[in-house]
Amino acid sequence: MDNRSAQKFVDEVWEQSIVPQLVDYIKIPNKSPAFDKDWAAAGHMHQAVKLIADWCKAQPIEGLTVEVHELPGRTPLIFMDIPGEGPDTVMLYGHLDKQPEMTGWLDDLGPWLPVRKGDKLYGRGGADDGYAAFAALTAIRALREQGGKHARCVVLIEGCEESGSYDLPFYIDALKDKIGEVSLVIALDSGCGNYEQLWCTTSLRGLAGGTLRVDVLSEGVHSGDASGVVPSSFRVARQLLSRLEDEATGQIKKEFHAPIPKQRVQQAAVCGKVLKDYMYKRFPWAGKTKPMAKDLVDIVLNRTWRPFLEIVGMDGVPACDKGGNVLRPFTTLKLSLRLPPTGDPAAASKLLGKLLTKDVPYGAQVTWTPTSAAQGWNAPALAPWLEQSCEKASRAYFGKGCTYMGEGGTIPFMGMLGEKFPQAQFMITGVLGPQSNAHGPNEFLHIPMAKKLTCCVAQVLEDHCRRDRSAGSGKAKAGAKKAVIKKPAAKQGAAKKAGKKPAKKGAR
Repeated sequence: MDNRSAQKFVDEVWEQSIVPQLVDYIKIPNKSPAFDKDWAAAGHMHQAVKLIADWCKAQPIEGLTVEVHELPGRTPLIFMDIPGEGPDTVMLYGHLDKQPEMTGWLDDLGPWLPVRKGDKLYGRGGADDGYAAFAALTAIRALREQGGKHARCVVLIEGCEESGSYDLPFYIDALKDKIGEVSLVIALDSGCGNYEQLWCTTSLRGLAGGTLRVDVLSEGVHSGDASGVVPSSFRVARQLLSRLEDEATGQIKKEFHAPIPKQRVQQAAVCGKVLKDYMYKRFPWAGKTKPMAKDLVDIVLNRTWRPFLEIVGMDGVPACDKGGNVLRPFTTLKLSLRLPPTGDPAAASKLLGKLLTKDVPYGAQVTWTPTSAAQGWNAPALAPWLEQSCEKASRAYFGKGCTYMGEGGTIPFMGMLGEKFPQAQFMITGVLGPQSNAHGPNEFLHIPMAKKLTCCVAQVLEDHCRRDRSAGSGKAKAGAKKAVIKKPAAKQGAAKKAGKKPAKKGAR
């Protein structure tokens, strides 16, 4: 392709067509089913589907078909098919459901209020990742405008990724004949370390989540009367969590760790050199708070390969202005334990249950309810053609080489595809960079990054079509066998089998 022509074309489509569509898309509060149980009745999901599908149908791409599928009781999925050259199929992926509102938005911003400030388009879901369908078809158009060729492409835009993609396996099975054999997957739902080059994701962490409830009374009582006699439910919960996490360091018990492949350590070192102290300075620190590690390689590996715990929700605790002198009857904590990419989430969830419910202090009533178990993902070895293509694309449109880094989040879709298409190559990328704050307040899409990424996708599609199929099939895996959480040998088979079930809600 002629890079300048491609960039000019993509810029025009983004400014004249895609950005206005994203403005309308951001206005739609189509929260993922995990955050809106009445999503079907609310109609927001279907409104977003219609907006995206109608735009896609209007694109001047010869042979393009756009279908909306909706299995009974499941979120809708947009399926697009674009004919191409040769026997191969490329799958391009995105999603249209969103995280909930969150608090902390600036006064002139809001989750459903699209606001453009220079290069940034603020609002929920634009970068995560409502832009994906628009970028995918624009990349194909940019390539075709110059007479370039690509393999057959299928585009999947799902509706429950932020809930763990639990509907997606059913659509993959229902559409397997239409999808065919996939040799390349391009997913536009990941992050970037900066906005200055192309970033490709090499791994994603898994997730084991659930709620821990500790009951000590059937109702609250006066704290002056009961404290010192009745144990605090929060203190009991804190003791239980210490079985999993060292509260002084944040380190998780070794049973939840997995070996880190040598190549991933080397890539972490490169990322540290590229991003330097921006690896941690990019966060909105309060006061003089410091990062958990000083070494940049450790910081990269902490967020991509090592397990860590976060309390993401709490019940049974009134707001400070509502809290009286009462010894509360219970405390419920919602736990999110990120796991190594090669870890076994089902086994981790089972081990969590044992750690948190056995030999409870004071004999308090403890309930552990698993709510999510999502498999992580470790990319297969990169085929030479794809590595060369990403490098070429990054230098052409950014002026810098492509960089590879794992991500700390979870995209269950990747693990599913890795199993269904073991010979496929993966280009997992995205626009969620510094301060873009996916899932949090003031989320934004960096428009220049999205434009350049669109051009890079076009370049990779062309190189995929022109590649030498005899060189680098991508069959070799990248450095690590699937790790298992340590458990009795007799139970490994059942746990491994359980780990292959579709991801449950809340995986993201």
